[in-house]
Amino acid sequence: MRWLITGGCGFIGINLVRQLLQLTDHKLLIIDNLSVGSKEALRAVIDFTEGNTVNDASRCHLLVADVLNAEFALAYCKLADIVVHLAANTGVDKSVANPRQDCEINVTGTFNYLEAARQAGAKRFVFASSGAPVGEVTPPIHEEMAAHPVSPYGASKLAGEAYCSAYYRTFGLETVALRFGNIYGPGSGHKSSAVAKFLTKIITNNPIDIFGTGNQTRDFIYIDDLVKAIYLAGTVNNIGGEIFQIASNSETTVNELVDKLIQTTSQYINHDVKVNFTERRLGDVERNYSDTSKAKKLLGWNATTTLEQGLKLTAEWFIESTSSY
Repeated sequence: MRWLITGGCGFIGINLVRQLLQLTDHKLLIIDNLSVGSKEALRAVIDFTEGNTVNDASRCHLLVADVLNAEFALAYCKLADIVVHLAANTGVDKSVANPRQDCEINVTGTFNYLEAARQAGAKRFVFASSGAPVGEVTPPIHEEMAAHPVSPYGASKLAGEAYCSAYYRTFGLETVALRFGNIYGPGSGHKSSAVAKFLTKIITNNPIDIFGTGNQTRDFIYIDDLVKAIYLAGTVNNIGGEIFQIASNSETTVNELVDKLIQTTSQYINHDVKVNFTERRLGDVERNYSDTSKAKKLLGWNATTTLEQGLKLTAEWFIESTSSY
């Protein structure tokens, strides 16, 4: 099997590559514009070839390109059996600051690779979505809830899910949409996620800024659990057209997360952590955690890493990687 992974040099992509190298002998074609990810991160996992002429003998080949290039997508999806679309404008804050860019990248970019996968006759298209499409509801979130996005990011991800549904039901392309929880883990130093930001602040002895009261809740999922779900979404039979909540099935407030991080890092550093509470961020929902029973039933998947285990591993990586604390 040949896997094409957009955004393959990013945090999730690198860990998916690592997982695929352990589980399979399949070939990997990575497409990334390197706006966030890097060649160095990919090279730390595998030696690869690169350039617009794909080296058939290579286990992993990198193509530097943007997902808005439709002709590029059409040309290279022909080389793939499974397309995993991770490339995206990620996060609520970016979408609020520039909703047009969020729409162009997340909607048009997804469409480009769905259409290319359809024309190429790909066996499976795996789409990285989020809990954001559902919006402000009483959790746990499940796949049958009506979607009412709060943020432009949630709207653009909902559009991607809708196109996946249409391409399965009209054209027969086997699409699978995965609604990721809040992802964290070693190697996420460049991310703007809560765990990464808070750890960096703690280690460098800077104040932590929390939007709102800190009582808002999220569902934090460890990276190793997440990439297992992506692999299963690409390989399990009879799941075309489905959406899955991929999270830990547990609810944690932002304040609880900060307390856990301070406790975890106190084993290694002794800083008096200051916390500032700022105005609630536009587009944020108050509560968010997932019912993952459908993924357990149809994918045979569930998260196995506890938050305490995952935060310890992540904190250790951040401490080793941060020389300025």
